Amino acid sequence: MSDQALSTEQRREQEKAIEAIERAALVYPPMPAPEPGKSVEVAPGLRWVRIPMPYALDHINVWAIDDGAAGWAVVDTGMCNDEAGRAWQQLFDSAPDRRSLSRVIVTHMHPDHVGMAGWLTRKFGVRLWMTRLEYLMCRAVVADTGREAPPDGNEFYRRAGWNKSSVESYWVRFGNFGKHIHALPDSYRRIVDGEEIRIGDHIWRVVVGRGHSPEHACLYCPDLKVLISGDQILPRISSNVSVYALEPDANPMAEWLESLAYIKQQVPDDVLVLPAHHECFRGLHVRIEALQAGQDRALNRLRAAMTGPKRAVDLFGALFYRDIRDDQIPLLSLATGEAIACLNYLIGLGELRCHTDDQGVLWYEPVA
Repeated sequence: MSDQALSTEQRREQEKAIEAIERAALVYPPMPAPEPGKSVEVAPGLRWVRIPMPYALDHINVWAIDDGAAGWAVVDTGMCNDEAGRAWQQLFDSAPDRRSLSRVIVTHMHPDHVGMAGWLTRKFGVRLWMTRLEYLMCRAVVADTGREAPPDGNEFYRRAGWNKSSVESYWVRFGNFGKHIHALPDSYRRIVDGEEIRIGDHIWRVVVGRGHSPEHACLYCPDLKVLISGDQILPRISSNVSVYALEPDANPMAEWLESLAYIKQQVPDDVLVLPAHHECFRGLHVRIEALQAGQDRALNRLRAAMTGPKRAVDLFGALFYRDIRDDQIPLLSLATGEAIACLNYLIGLGELRCHTDDQGVLWYEPVA
């Protein structure tokens, strides 16, 4: 049977089967995930902590690195809420050596990673380590907290094909980002791609990826053969790569794919990958190749769906396995951002063009 003869449902099942095979190629060391308030050693002087989150994806992995007499360096912090605060306090109370934190390192600006950073840096009197774009972008977006939605934001989603009710829901929900982030410190220690940082007995190299966020910092330790990958490389899900109203012509998908190739070049395959979500795994290069292949398949489905002029919202069925409803605003926002990221990528390749109709809605079509 040709691919053209497959129904949408058959193609989805075929894609799921391929992705299951790709995930099965990874190796998960037999180590139990830590309970809230506890930690598990994954390498000498490196401990795994889980901070709970109130969502279907109910946790974020946090990493504590032995920093000698200075204490523990922590990588990522969890979302700012009471449950996360209790988990951190329980962890401090149960720690056998009672050492302080030496520094707080954050991979990127999203609330589940940076949310408790301000609380931790103030509690222990230590510095926040972060890339410049992540820190400054976080400060900029947090500044929108409580602000009325700007006309540019309403226009962005209306141009994508949202109906009036969905745009109004976006307007009501706007400015919630900062509610999940404890006030950031007013200064920080910048980290940059390729920088080598001594933490305790070992050197860690910063490897920056882009696409999921502006300047996402992964940390690679050659001595321990581990990579703290944050959200850049995840084992069971792929990272969200979206265009936002702030920069509607951005091409984060190109940055994402370039970053996957860059990380594969910079980090050897024999590392233990420590992701922000789900379990530690081995098979970095296999996972990168699977993420690249999965994105190629999604782009090919999008190309096949471009049988005539389409809005961004018309293409959800080609890109996603689940229905996206108009009243599911968080999910609708993510799906719209990802769809536009794919469309902007194909525009960048010269395959698509777009025009605006009399109602101000963007329509995409193949270049003849």
